[in-house]
Amino acid sequence: MEKKTIEVLAVNISERKGTVKHPVDEIELFENGVKGDAHLGAWHRQVSMLATESIQKFEQKANRKIKFGEFAENITTKGLELFHSKPFDRFISDQYELEVTQIGKKCHGDNCAIFREVGNCVMPKEGIFVRVKRGGIMKAGDKLEYSPKVFKARIITLSDRASSGEYEDRSGPQINQLLVEYFEKIKWRLEIENILIPDDPKQLTALLDDARNKQFDLVFTTGGTGIGPKDFTPEVVKEFLDKEIPGVMELIRLKYGQKKPNALLSRGVCGVMGKSLVYAMPGSVKAVKEYMAEIANTLQHLIFMLHSLDVH
Repeated sequence: MEKKTIEVLAVNISERKGTVKHPVDEIELFENGVKGDAHLGAWHRQVSMLATESIQKFEQKANRKIKFGEFAENITTKGLELFHSKPFDRFISDQYELEVTQIGKKCHGDNCAIFREVGNCVMPKEGIFVRVKRGGIMKAGDKLEYSPKVFKARIITLSDRASSGEYEDRSGPQINQLLVEYFEKIKWRLEIENILIPDDPKQLTALLDDARNKQFDLVFTTGGTGIGPKDFTPEVVKEFLDKEIPGVMELIRLKYGQKKPNALLSRGVCGVMGKSLVYAMPGSVKAVKEYMAEIANTLQHLIFMLHSLDVH
């Protein structure tokens, strides 16, 4: 989904949770949400948004007009079916910036005052939640630019022979393929940069430093995790990690090492570098497939954790 402009039709607040909201002239967005609203707080569901496109579909089913705020949305918009957005997408104006944190929510049915009053609720399926990244005053008529999040990944293959053209790099492209398939499955947007270098710690150091400065979301290395004289990748990677996540690689070594003891000899590393997740893996295609299968089980949750989203 490309960038586009949407319009704010209404801004709404309520003093208590689980009740309809009422339109106001303007709302003040600050680091904890909407001032004066019941849902403000240091959490990921600070502000709720609902598109009039979703409301109109419900109006046809209910055969009546729905007022702004009646589904407890803080912000009513026009121009985009908001539920098609993804976590970490942003809505931006000159004054403020909002980041998508959750699509939909659990419906509490008869326990919800909105459900009892309106007879149903469209928020659980088509409403979204955002948090305030930059505060300001919002009012009806404001225009917001919808900016989809594109995750950036850097894949670094370390191999003297592949970089010299002696043979084709296959492990880097294998990571690329599996990463694309994973992001297509969860329907998140992704750009990948592939780099092939010789077994040179200085070049790897420069590429990791550059990835950290450019805030790549994901960094994968393949090669150099053994115990040979040129196997230095774990040592270089660890120098950049703010936090190591040992369990990922421990599980992989244990799981595959039970049948193939040589798998226990890999010194693969996983951890956090700034806002990047870093994975240092062996250099064989077979190992890459095994590692990526296990990495995929926790990758999305790690991304949520890294960005302080308590989404379960």
